[in-house]
Amino acid sequence: MGHDKLQKTKGLLAVFTGNGKGKTTGSLGLAFRALGHGQKVCIIQFIKGSWKYGELESAKVFSPLLDFHVMGRGFTWNSDDLERDKEVALEAWEFAKKIIREDNYSLVILDELTYLPHYKILDEAELLSVFAARPKEQHIVVTGRYASDELIALADLVTEMVEVKHPFKSGVKAQKGFEF
Repeated sequence: MGHDKLQKTKGLLAVFTGNGKGKTTGSLGLAFRALGHGQKVCIIQFIKGSWKYGELESAKVFSPLLDFHVMGRGFTWNSDDLERDKEVALEAWEFAKKIIREDNYSLVILDELTYLPHYKILDEAELLSVFAARPKEQHIVVTGRYASDELIALADLVTEMVEVKHPFKSGVKAQKGFEF
């Protein structure tokens, strides 16, 4: 089908996954684009610390079009309280469902959400049903490793970040303005 024949618009479900850097960064690019069009954006972070100082400072500039919620405690194998981590993650998911349902945002970014079903904190079927029933014009971006086959099948756009080369491996430390 030629581009001149494309007529349909709809809210898209995008998934940025894979082991390479760029998943959250890619979602920020879409947020920046939407904000430039005067569209409202909501970003919900499910893992503590995945957003760095630079992003947090920039986010303040875009208020009130951009709402940013750091929800996660982070859940890792060395957590001091895994049950509390799970509880906080589920509270963040309940909040995300409310945000999606209320339909006040053109773009909703669910940063690092893929870890919840991967680690069996959240039922995959519930996540898929919420996305399938999302408002017709709302775009949703899900980031994180381990995106399931079912989520990939439901999504309209899936990009897998593949690490080909990383400066850390040649002794270059994380740098202000690039990694944080």
